[in-house]
Amino acid sequence: MRREDDRELWDLLSHAGGPPKFSDFFARNVVRQVRQQRRPLERVRAWLSLRRVIPASAVAIGLVAAFIAVRPPSSPQQALDNAPDVVAKVDAKDYDVVADLDELIASDENSLWDDNQSL
Repeated sequence: MRREDDRELWDLLSHAGGPPKFSDFFARNVVRQVRQQRRPLERVRAWLSLRRVIPASAVAIGLVAAFIAVRPPSSPQQALDNAPDVVAKVDAKDYDVVADLDELIASDENSLWDDNQSL
């Protein structure tokens, strides 16, 4: 950028007072800040430290145990006892359909297509 391009900016910069002054320990402070910054892998390691993992796993085990204690798993026999009686809910009209289906199954079992040995 040349001085003629933006005269106001250059006039403002000329009144700024010269080059900035840094502390004698500027380089040391910058290096210290860089070393103190953690990398992503180090952050994950910090979260997975034993100091945090052990209590978190204890809480998780406690929650699972409480859930099992409150709602014990049901046995298959209890599921059969609680099942609605399907036969009692069948209408009289459905008996005709069931009889027709039984005849269809019986005729399918006696089909001539199954007895053909030449295939």
